[in-house]
Amino acid sequence: VAFKLHDTYGFPLDLTNDVCRERDVEVDEAGFKAAMEKQKAQARAAGKFKMDKALEYTGDINQFTGYDKLAEAAKIVAIYVDGTSTAALKTGQTGVVVLDTTPFYAESGGQVGDEGTITSGSARFAVGDTLKVKADVYGHHGTLEEGTLNVGDTVQAEVNTALRAATVRNHSATHLMHKALREVLGSHVQQKGSLVNAERTRFDFAHNAPVTDAQVREIERLVNEEILANHPTQARLMDIESAQKTGAMMLFGEKYGETVRVLDIGSSRELCGGTHVQRTGDIGLFKVVAEGGVAAGVRRIEAVTGTNALAYLQQLESTVNQAAGTLKTSATELNGRIGQALDNVRALEKEVAALKGKLASSQGDELVNQAVEIKGLKVLAAALPGADAKTLRDTMDKLKDKLKTAAIVLAAVDGDKVQIAAGVTADSVGKLKAGELVNFVAQQVGGKGGGKPDMAMAG
Repeated sequence: VAFKLHDTYGFPLDLTNDVCRERDVEVDEAGFKAAMEKQKAQARAAGKFKMDKALEYTGDINQFTGYDKLAEAAKIVAIYVDGTSTAALKTGQTGVVVLDTTPFYAESGGQVGDEGTITSGSARFAVGDTLKVKADVYGHHGTLEEGTLNVGDTVQAEVNTALRAATVRNHSATHLMHKALREVLGSHVQQKGSLVNAERTRFDFAHNAPVTDAQVREIERLVNEEILANHPTQARLMDIESAQKTGAMMLFGEKYGETVRVLDIGSSRELCGGTHVQRTGDIGLFKVVAEGGVAAGVRRIEAVTGTNALAYLQQLESTVNQAAGTLKTSATELNGRIGQALDNVRALEKEVAALKGKLASSQGDELVNQAVEIKGLKVLAAALPGADAKTLRDTMDKLKDKLKTAAIVLAAVDGDKVQIAAGVTADSVGKLKAGELVNFVAQQVGGKGGGKPDMAMAG
């Protein structure tokens, strides 16, 4: 959980520790460090895979069968290690394997490449990513865990079915969400980017305002209605002109070939070469989890589907129930109880403010006698432990009223924070400015401040 807070939401580990410590909950720091190391290793491996994309391949194109198959027999036509063509791959080596035919989808159109295995006898090659070496040539990037693979070997290529299923749910949901965004926000909505993996879908689109909660709920309703309708998915190959006549959504600025793949899913029709569910009902459930701006005129919406959506909702339910338990109420009454608690806090804050005012008044009376007269000007410097900025100002006002002609410096320390107030009575600002006085004092403790000639603060 600590790693997810850090990785997904940018929540620092030390703050997680602080919050958990207040609730007597221990953070699994060893698990956090292990997850961080795993992520770094994956990032390093991914970086290597990206660099290996520029491989010199002169063979035939691959036949992609992944729309209909998740496993099939194939033949190795090329192997690369460190970007160089080689005849064999040995145990422990990381490399790229090219097959004559493959069910693995290569990263394209925002959808990540498939993971899985390539096996032959005792040899097992773990595919961590699939990327295009060039158009219609797929490179399977990974590590040979055992055995030896040679160019010309007949192998069994198997896609990780769980990851593929989760990814296609998210991809198909993205199409439905795009359609819903245009219905709810307007036809000006255009795709600006996307990322579809097994965890979630991330969709960037043109829009000049935040998406309201009500609009998000409507988008969720429209998408889930399409899911419940269990529409079949239909993919057709046709020439680009015919595709345009069907009204299929096309990405602005995208270059398309003469033959394109038109995908109908629910009420959505787009050009897409990705993998998808067979029916909308296969998506299961759709839930928006985030929305925000990423650039001028560009918004980003993120969503989860299927079991990930269920897990997200269950986590929210657990959080709500825990909060309700803390406030000794039910989940349905939680909002009202929070309102009551906030009202109580505000009332207590008013009481505290009143008490601090009384304290300031009593302290002011005591401090008057500590003032020292220097050349006709009463000078007072004093510390008020635990006082906040308002208490310092209130005490300052009372002291100025009592001392008449004076220069006053008050300070308060709260942990490692220091607050300083300087005040000069109206008849003395010609001789001394409060801003100059507070800055001089603040410099002694590494701070700075400012304000009016008769009143200034520093911290």
